[in-house]
Amino acid sequence: MKKADLVTIISDKTGVTKKDSAVMVDLVFSEITKALAEGDKVSLVGFGTFSVKDRAGRVGINPAKKGEKVVIPATRVPSFKAGKALKEAVK
Repeated sequence: MKKADLVTIISDKTGVTKKDSAVMVDLVFSEITKALAEGDKVSLVGFGTFSVKDRAGRVGINPAKKGEKVVIPATRVPSFKAGKALKEAVK
């Protein structure tokens, strides 16, 4: 499913125009992104929890140049943990 498919489904099920549905979808994604950028968790009961995790720096190997070691810096990455209802639905 793509974003456009989600917009169409929301539009069809709510009677809202596709343009307004697209605005709503964009707003939801924007607010989730904003909260994560501020270091907050976003919990959607029954669906799951979005959070930010710290990934430690490490030394890797460049596959293009055999044996060359490359320093991979520490970074923050988004994470998602599925809720119980989502896990059950996917089984």
